[in-house]
Amino acid sequence: MEKSVEEAAMKGSVKSLLKLLNEDPQILNNQSHPNTPLHTASLLGHSAFAKELLSRAPQLAPVLNSQGYSSLHLAAAKGSVEIVKILVRVDSDLCLVRDRDGRIPLHLGVLKGKVAAVGELARVRPESGRVLTRGGDSAYHLCVKHSRLEALKVLVDVLGENDESVNFRDCDGNSVLHVAVSKKQLEMINYLVFNTKVEVNAQNSNGLTALDLLFLGYRDTRDMAIKETLQKAGAQRNTEASSTSYYPDEDTMRVITSSRKPLTSQKSSSKKPKQVDWLGRRRSSLMVVASLIATVAFQAAISPPGGVWQEDYLVDSDGKPVEDPHNAGKSVMADSYPFQYGQFMIMNTIAFLSSLSIILLLVSGLPLRQRRWMWLQMVIMWIAITSLSGTCFVGLIYMTPESKRGVLYNVTRVSVLVWLPLMGVIFGGNVVRMIRWFLIKHGYIKETPPKDGDLVGLEYDDDEEL
Repeated sequence: MEKSVEEAAMKGSVKSLLKLLNEDPQILNNQSHPNTPLHTASLLGHSAFAKELLSRAPQLAPVLNSQGYSSLHLAAAKGSVEIVKILVRVDSDLCLVRDRDGRIPLHLGVLKGKVAAVGELARVRPESGRVLTRGGDSAYHLCVKHSRLEALKVLVDVLGENDESVNFRDCDGNSVLHVAVSKKQLEMINYLVFNTKVEVNAQNSNGLTALDLLFLGYRDTRDMAIKETLQKAGAQRNTEASSTSYYPDEDTMRVITSSRKPLTSQKSSSKKPKQVDWLGRRRSSLMVVASLIATVAFQAAISPPGGVWQEDYLVDSDGKPVEDPHNAGKSVMADSYPFQYGQFMIMNTIAFLSSLSIILLLVSGLPLRQRRWMWLQMVIMWIAITSLSGTCFVGLIYMTPESKRGVLYNVTRVSVLVWLPLMGVIFGGNVVRMIRWFLIKHGYIKETPPKDGDLVGLEYDDDEEL
């Protein structure tokens, strides 16, 4: 019966729920698994089912699942505003419940950029805007650190431009303006400076103002515009500013210290930095390999196997046209083996353009730091490598005389022919992964239901991890 309720929750079928309740009125009171039907309905956005469920079993609202999330956490992360409204009407204190990482539903809504859910949560419990995460981040910090400008605007609209939590500091003493300047977020800086009461001359725990961080950070084309914005608001360097350095008061230190993870769980919190570093190393490797392939392909294009004719040969010694004329600078292979030359140039051109495409993507400045873009670049790289392998194989056949094609030649040819299908399998597998992700992302197919009620799948909104 419990499994049947879970299935009804996944479908969002109120009719099935009512039928089960008629068969066993106590079924909702006998839920033994931490992942309740309300968690499932909140995760999948079945608002009618959640409403009916809460009207009959409001005690399910504060239950935390196996991952430490309440139903309100899941609804906020998915942006299910109707379910958020239903849950806060049942118990508004759910807005202040923390998950295992010390985050309240408002924090998850900000992380995922669910603007409507953020506005509703902040409206119901304005004090949630002043709750800090275990890292000492307020909801404002999360907006800036994760580039959620629209969520920041909603918080300011709901909590008011005079809300002092905009000047809260994280564990390093950085205000939201410090973070925005260090990340070169010009639009975010403009909004903070001109629409909130943020302290432009606040100093962090190192005694640095926002203007100090601008000059100490990496150079960027937006630096001049950021400097002008800060100076218009009266920002100064450390030697000029009158504000004192930041030292956390006892209340702030107690919030940060009490909510920090124990030492045994700190390994799991390092997952995201490792992922970002992995992507950075992969981009660097792609740039190096793409540059090498482009260089080799360019050299092969202008110096094909066999070289080029060194002189014109159009007429014989008697001045009569010859049967096989050629011009100086033209490819010998193109005249001798036109079919093989066509194969060689097609594959070489594909390798050359594919590698140039990767280089162009990496230097374009586009936001390609997400895993799905890395898949695309890897697919292009496999095309380039496979094409270059084919180019090498065709050149090897052309340059090896038939009388000299011994065991070494045959071993090389078989190795290449076996390796090319292997590359095709790898390429096809990753294309299938990309297509499946796209279909799940846009709702064309459903993700495989989680086993044993273990609710996962929050990662499909973007590459931010909960």
